[in-house]
Amino acid sequence: MKKIFLLVSLLAINTQCFCWGFYAHKKINYYAVFLLPPQMLLFYKPHIDFITEHATDPDKRRYAVAAEGARHFIDIDHYGKYPFEELPHQWKDAVKKFGADTLASYGIVPWHIQTMLGRLTKAFKEKNFSSILKNSTEIGHYISDAHVPLHASENHNGQLTNQKGIHAFWESRVPELLAEKKFDFFIGKAVYIKDPQKFIWERVLESANAADSVLKFEKKLSMQFPGDKKFAFEKRNNLVIKQYSSDYTIAYDKMLNGMIERRMRQSIFAIASFWYTAWINAGQPDLSSLSKQSFSENDLKEFEKLNDDWKNNKAAKGREHE
Repeated sequence: MKKIFLLVSLLAINTQCFCWGFYAHKKINYYAVFLLPPQMLLFYKPHIDFITEHATDPDKRRYAVAAEGARHFIDIDHYGKYPFEELPHQWKDAVKKFGADTLASYGIVPWHIQTMLGRLTKAFKEKNFSSILKNSTEIGHYISDAHVPLHASENHNGQLTNQKGIHAFWESRVPELLAEKKFDFFIGKAVYIKDPQKFIWERVLESANAADSVLKFEKKLSMQFPGDKKFAFEKRNNLVIKQYSSDYTIAYDKMLNGMIERRMRQSIFAIASFWYTAWINAGQPDLSSLSKQSFSENDLKEFEKLNDDWKNNKAAKGREHE
């Protein structure tokens, strides 16, 4: 019985260990498409399935590429107290002050988003079908991650406050349970971002400022909630797993006063606006001729290899716990 319980618990952990969770990343990228102007929508809409399904590619790549992990977060509280004025926002200034290795150790998401914006702008200028879709999809992932409060905290999984598991609780369990039933993703149109660096750093600082509430409210709720009602065994992907109960999840979302819905909405708006900004900066190229193009055989093999490598690495990590 103990072995069965351990296996079930591990499965629960392994299915919820990604940034925003696979479900939320896909939803966010999906809804971002509908904020685009008609000149872009005619290209993005026919490929919405790719933009949705491949929203998780950067997470899958973390298993194989050592440098990938740092692109998803920034433990900004390592650099002092809010608003962290000791940390330069210009990459070259930050490297000069702290060194590239230190920056990589504590995360580089706001800088990497700006790198991705440059790549997407270049792809638009070249009218490169494959590059536009891949970079659009992946910048969406990183922008979403920048909106997660615990991605801006050294206490990123509650490990410093005996709240291990709160990361997946906030970014996976709550959206999976409530997004379809409760959240509103009808948002205004994308806008041109005059200063992308300022924009993304403001989002990061908002995340950092909210991290304390994410932790404190869960701690408070845990003390108030009946211990035998906090977790439940529920079916997920044909497996029975232990996870935070529906009642506890709903109570936590209510205590946060809709924070997770707001951050998802802000992510959707930011992604669409970054896509739009890249297109504008590229000279607003006509995308109509690209709408019916397809990925090359090499592209398809690349996607297949990434997915296979991810599955194999995931399976190997699972065997380590047997």
